Amino acid sequence: MAMHFIFSDEVVLLFDFWSVHSPAGMALSVLVILLLAVLYEGIKVGKARLLHQALMSLSISTSQQLIEETDENSSSSDAPPVSRTHLRWFLCHFGQSLLHVAQVVIGYFVMLAVMSYNTWIFFGVVLGSGVGYYLAYPLLSMT
Repeated sequence: MAMHFIFSDEVVLLFDFWSVHSPAGMALSVLVILLLAVLYEGIKVGKARLLHQALMSLSISTSQQLIEETDENSSSSDAPPVSRTHLRWFLCHFGQSLLHVAQVVIGYFVMLAVMSYNTWIFFGVVLGSGVGYYLAYPLLSMT
């Protein structure tokens, strides 16, 4: 296996069944890898938005809970009820964990595709990362 980048229309990507032997197959493979890189950037933004929403929700709920606790200080029971804040935080954290797993899997797939040392695939990853960043990061300011 070559340990340097080559311009070729023949490559095996990620799995044995993804074997490319033609320029059309290479173009399609570059497009798929480009979309994987865009998806990777989109998942990063999705995780950041979910974290921001969880923190905002937690801070608002915590403030409301503190106000309610000071109002009901005289009539407190032995077992505090399970608050919606903790459930909401758990669900957001669970969603972030799932997104993190997806991000790691897609990231390793993209890395392994680059390790095929095919220059066209490498250009697809670089272009996909740039397009994904360009499209996804403005969504962070729309919170």
